[in-house]
Amino acid sequence: MTDTTVAKAPTARFRPVQPRNAAFWVLWVPVLIGVYIAIGRVSTDARYYGTVLIVTTVYFAFYAALLWWFTQRIDRYSQLPWRMVVTAFLWGGFAATFTMAIHANDALLEIWTKTMGQPWAMQWSAALTAPITEELAKGAGLLLLIALAGRYVRTAFDGFVLGAFLGLGFQIIEDVVYISGAFGANFGAEPLSAALTTLALRSVTGVTGHILYSAVFCAGLVYLLGRSKEPRRVGRGITLMLLGMLLHSLWDSGNAAIFWALGAGLTGVALGPLIGMIEAAIVVWIVFKMTVANERRVTREELEPEVASGVMSAELADAVTGTRRDRRRYRKDGKGVAHHRARKNQLEAAFDVAAERDRGDGQATDRLVFARAELERVTQRVASTAKD
Repeated sequence: MTDTTVAKAPTARFRPVQPRNAAFWVLWVPVLIGVYIAIGRVSTDARYYGTVLIVTTVYFAFYAALLWWFTQRIDRYSQLPWRMVVTAFLWGGFAATFTMAIHANDALLEIWTKTMGQPWAMQWSAALTAPITEELAKGAGLLLLIALAGRYVRTAFDGFVLGAFLGLGFQIIEDVVYISGAFGANFGAEPLSAALTTLALRSVTGVTGHILYSAVFCAGLVYLLGRSKEPRRVGRGITLMLLGMLLHSLWDSGNAAIFWALGAGLTGVALGPLIGMIEAAIVVWIVFKMTVANERRVTREELEPEVASGVMSAELADAVTGTRRDRRRYRKDGKGVAHHRARKNQLEAAFDVAAERDRGDGQATDRLVFARAELERVTQRVASTAKD
């Protein structure tokens, strides 16, 4: 028997507007300031390069949508509220960039120039500045999101996913700034050509850019803090935060390393940035596997009442909280295409049940009751196709 007591709404939803919470003002005021600064920059360029700016903006809208889809796909377990994800994107895109990092970067770059000299600063200062200022700025966004709705950030995997969205916002807006700066190359003679060149470079490198750095950094931040479903691990947390900064630093020092190598006659080191991108992707995959293991365990525990009440079988719950290979094995059991398709739909319905349990703190909300009914309907379809 399942719990038939229906709650009309989950006990708590993510509310981005909380005037009585100091974190609300600390979060949204910097975002609005960043938006104001960004509009000022874009409006200046739009006067002279309006058409080019429209082309690049449309391109980055599709590019951001693609990266958004990818980042959402990795979050199959906790299903963070979309308002929270959008807030993370806006903080990374406007507050972390224009309100915080850009000013801190300018100040530190000037210090490096005065203390180490201009030639050294031109090559190495970025690698010793941006990884610190930018990762801390994006990490501040995660702290504010926890202050606004800490119940949703339960594990390091939640920090990993939110960090990816914080980095996505930063990446997209930073790319727009770089391309805007490229408009004036060659005295503005060929703004479209200059913009497309920069656009292509930023698109390729962006895949292993701020999204990955921030995912690692914010996973480490959650380990450092400790959460309801994630025991505090100070050593692991500090290690991952430093690792996120290190990956960022290695990328920013790539040009300096190439110039040094070319001066020494080591032309083959020009492949360094490409190798660095591959290494960053491998490291982030390892961190993903590390954080998602506990997320799967927590989700499996939360589904235990559904198994006990007969809403879903233990086999289905194991597939939902398992790996992609586990789900593929569950779908393809050798009983035909119709059965395969029905089991695929059953997995999606089971994911919906898990998501609604998480949103409603396990209470039998109207949405959870509906998700259970859908799962029951699809399960009956699975049983009928197995007999065909």
